[in-house]
Amino acid sequence: MNAGYVLLEDGTRFDGELCAGDGAVTGEVVFNTAMTGYQEAVTDPSYAGQIITFTYPLIGNYGVSAEAMESDRVQARAVIMRDAHNGEDVASAEGGWLDWLADNGIPAISGVDTRALVRHIRDGGAMRGGIFPAELSEAGAGQRIAAEPAMAGADLARDVTPSEPLRFEGDGPHVVGIDTGIKLSIVRQLRERDCRLTLLPCTASAASVLAEDPDLVFLANGPGDPAALDYVVDNVRELVGKRPLFGICLGHQLLCRAVGLQTYKLPFGHRGANHPVKDLETGRIDITSQNHGFAVSGPGGEPGIEADEPVRWETDFGTAELSHLNLYDRTVEGLVLRDVPGATVQYHPEAGPGPHDARYLFDRFLELAAA
Repeated sequence: MNAGYVLLEDGTRFDGELCAGDGAVTGEVVFNTAMTGYQEAVTDPSYAGQIITFTYPLIGNYGVSAEAMESDRVQARAVIMRDAHNGEDVASAEGGWLDWLADNGIPAISGVDTRALVRHIRDGGAMRGGIFPAELSEAGAGQRIAAEPAMAGADLARDVTPSEPLRFEGDGPHVVGIDTGIKLSIVRQLRERDCRLTLLPCTASAASVLAEDPDLVFLANGPGDPAALDYVVDNVRELVGKRPLFGICLGHQLLCRAVGLQTYKLPFGHRGANHPVKDLETGRIDITSQNHGFAVSGPGGEPGIEADEPVRWETDFGTAELSHLNLYDRTVEGLVLRDVPGATVQYHPEAGPGPHDARYLFDRFLELAAA
């Protein structure tokens, strides 16, 4: 291993050892609190443009496998770890973690004080940064970081969307997805319910979506700033009231913007597999998997929900009602449109990785198709 370091845009440095792909890399430095699922995380399209810091200290101990892929390639730009391993001596492993990262050209660094790094990001907010070889000066590294575009205002959906429609046969409802970076575990959940699934590029017009004659329109997860996707929002707005819609993560934000709500950037985002969310309809509390850096504003534009009574927005399409609430910071985790068929959640009910508490939501969403 060669010496290297992490440098943040505020000049803070963390030393370590380079352990996978060569070369310097920049991006938004974020952290993930899950104890497992490192391969699922780095292949999740929602991590495009980002460098993932894993808070769990031991990463790579059970190898990698094709089954754990959430897309067709690694999406994260790089990985920061405390203690990286290349283990492949478990039954499910098809290769070593570090070998796999190197084969995919993904830089990684180990031996970093990830606790200090994460505390710094938690206090200062997610920021641009990079991984660099020791021989590159901090001045040179700083110039590369300064040239990295900020995540706010970034349209990364175009980088991860398919170039052509993708079709999966089934005998159930026809779900047409606007694919801004869908995870394969979402595809699996819909196919397990025998849905006929069509995934369209994120540039698809409302007319082309309706031409598919969907029973339900799905708005996928994905990377970047929802405020930079007005071309998607405009098309979604044309679909509201014409077909039932449901959205997950970025799709939640896009549907909310389509009906007139606002979004904002969280200080350091929600990324991990241990976030408690309350379902306000049932009172049930689910432990959820999350991966987002933006959120939907409250009815008065506030960043969180302080009131304990029912929360409603008056939108361009009637009333929207808060359906799910994050119990860490009381941010909006889902809503229901009361006057047209539509619902969303900010978190990931499919998990991949994470707990399976919320997978029942796919059945609830599919009920919209029969409404």
